[in-house]
Amino acid sequence: MNRETSSARHEPRWTLVMSIAASSLSFIDGSILNVALPTIRAGTGAGAAEVQWVVNVYTLPLAALILLGGALGDHQGRRRWLVIGTTLFGLGSLACALSGSLEPLLAGRALQGIGAGLLLPNSLALLNGAYDGEARGRAIGTWAASGAIAAAIAPMIGGWLVQNVGWPSIFYINLPFVAAAIFIAQTKVGEVKEPEKARLDLIGALLATLGLGAATYGLTLWSQTFSLTPAASVGLAAGAVLLLIFLLWERRLGLKAMVPLSLFDNRCFSALNLLTFLLYGAFGGAMLLIPYVLIEAGGYSPIQAGLSLLPLSILLGLASPIMGKLAVRVGPKLPLTLGPIIVGAGLILATRIASDQAYWTNAFPAILVMSIGMTLAVAPLTSTVLAAVDKHQTGMASGFNSAVARLGGLIVVALLGAVLAGTGDALLAPFAKALIAMGIIAALGGLCALFGLRGQWIRNPEPLS
Repeated sequence: MNRETSSARHEPRWTLVMSIAASSLSFIDGSILNVALPTIRAGTGAGAAEVQWVVNVYTLPLAALILLGGALGDHQGRRRWLVIGTTLFGLGSLACALSGSLEPLLAGRALQGIGAGLLLPNSLALLNGAYDGEARGRAIGTWAASGAIAAAIAPMIGGWLVQNVGWPSIFYINLPFVAAAIFIAQTKVGEVKEPEKARLDLIGALLATLGLGAATYGLTLWSQTFSLTPAASVGLAAGAVLLLIFLLWERRLGLKAMVPLSLFDNRCFSALNLLTFLLYGAFGGAMLLIPYVLIEAGGYSPIQAGLSLLPLSILLGLASPIMGKLAVRVGPKLPLTLGPIIVGAGLILATRIASDQAYWTNAFPAILVMSIGMTLAVAPLTSTVLAAVDKHQTGMASGFNSAVARLGGLIVVALLGAVLAGTGDALLAPFAKALIAMGIIAALGGLCALFGLRGQWIRNPEPLS
């Protein structure tokens, strides 16, 4: 093995701090943006399609480039590409903060997405390599809890800024985290390279980005009226052709591909990623719609909308480590079956949200039920994806599963145009229909676990090839 490493192994605590600072950028940015979207729409005069693209122009490069970002780090240095990605994210955040109008905001969001696709896999790879054994488990638990705390606090701060300073100011919150991550990486963390693990599939990354972009564009246009306009048809057709070429290219590369298709010969791995796509797609759509409707139709302030989701972050942050330990005892099949079904029940319960309803009797029960379902599923899903493949494939499996989670959100948000096109009480009917559809989608994820995980996985899963 040609492995180059230095003080990354000697200063693990600084590596943990750096990973928290870098990875928190994605948690913070997403949770704040959901609270700020109604104000951004009003301030820029954006239509429903533009609102969707404020979210998806970030998610698209993140989903498409996260595997390439990990390969670049393996090949040329993980610290180097973490710093590059974090710098791009910071520049994108600054561009968003200074924008004031839609077009430069979208450009800044795209740059943030590119940066996140580069920094996230290398942040986790450096953290994973800095610890061993039980210490690694504790470090990852600390990292996950810190992300949950950041996601819980950020909407409240962002809501206050939206109300009192203006929506562009929310993007300044990212800059101290960017500065801290870069400074610690450059001064306290050593470089790590593992070029023999790298899969620099640049053509595959380009095809995936263009294909997903064209398909997302077509779905966004179609979702406004649910009719195939010429532009929507061209986008969907181009996306289908490009994604087909991507699959053929990956098949040609075999084990050197960005996404080796042989992974999907593993029934458990395929089922887990389909579960991820369905669950995170439905949940991501809900996290966009619920605060949006609470503000637009419920009369909530941005701060109140941010506070409304606080139970979710608290429960995930506190209970996920416990659930991870419990899943080792009972096996992943039960929580991965029940969790998505409970999330689906919470989404359908959220259809009770209306313009004249109190938070504690209508919004809170739905958010609590969704929180319980996600808590059951998140930790077992991550560990089971890694256990579903051979040890030398865990990095690829983790990166691909992360990309699939974001891809689910990308597709669902692209389908929400009919909801986002409304205002006031006119939002409520399409909002309820969307929640029912997303509830069914989430529950289908539970069925993937029920029928996709093998019987011997009910207790103590072992890696399967």
